[in-house]
Amino acid sequence: MIATPHESAPLTPVTVLGLGPMGRALASAFLNARQPVTVWNRTPGKAGDLPDRGAVVVDSVQAAVRAGEVIIVCLIDYDAVRATLEDSRADWTNRRLINLTSGEPAQARQMSQWASARGIDYLDGAILTPTPTIGTPAAAVLLSGSHDVYESVRETMNAVGSTVTHLGDDPGQASAYEVALLDIFATSVNGIVHAFALASAEGIEPERFAALATGIGGLLPEMITRFAQQIRADHYPGDRSTIASAASGITHVINTATSHGIDAAMLTAAKAVIDRAVADGYGSEGLARLTTVLHKEATGTGTA
Repeated sequence: MIATPHESAPLTPVTVLGLGPMGRALASAFLNARQPVTVWNRTPGKAGDLPDRGAVVVDSVQAAVRAGEVIIVCLIDYDAVRATLEDSRADWTNRRLINLTSGEPAQARQMSQWASARGIDYLDGAILTPTPTIGTPAAAVLLSGSHDVYESVRETMNAVGSTVTHLGDDPGQASAYEVALLDIFATSVNGIVHAFALASAEGIEPERFAALATGIGGLLPEMITRFAQQIRADHYPGDRSTIASAASGITHVINTATSHGIDAAMLTAAKAVIDRAVADGYGSEGLARLTTVLHKEATGTGTA
């Protein structure tokens, strides 16, 4: 019989700190990979069926860290991570800490400094896919920090999914990708629900609107790739659409939304950026140029 990757990998003891939905999914994936798993949660009773499947539940972070060699922490925010770990007084000798808590790039770098000052081998990470994907090929996890630390946990982390990517030594990179991707998600969801509200106000049935709205979503993958190429080349042809035409189009949306009493604050914020681009002389250029307008305001430069 040919051994599977999980069967051939060393059985590294893993600890999971935090048993929200994602923490439980992570612990389950390690159990499926036959790794020894210890779990801890501040509030008891969150382990579900993990103990029946072999996970050991402990009542202190100190005991949890002592039981594992790879320590996964997945809590509500970085403040909770710091408070949990500082209160534990755990011995981190020969332990590697992987923080999969969502946060901000600056917080990830600060957390790395905190860990380094205490001699803790540390990686910061971001989970890009929902809980049902964890432990399957569909899972996508980003890690950043020391390459040596990453190599020491790489086989163990394969249990989480087939796409675990190390982004380099900067511990803030995983979080940077996550917040930028969340930017797309958050603004897209807002756009979707706002469009449904506008359609409903105009008497359009949701299902009939959805049939055409999915086509708009289908335009985005090619657009994202094209924008990346234009930003890299610093060349923004207006051969498909222009910033000036976008200004006209978004004005119609804002006027229609406000006529129905629908909040258009996000649209007016977007139009303000478009208007600044037109004022800067970019009206005839393509929409990817708006990236440099935003970046210029943040850095005082005209390049992205």
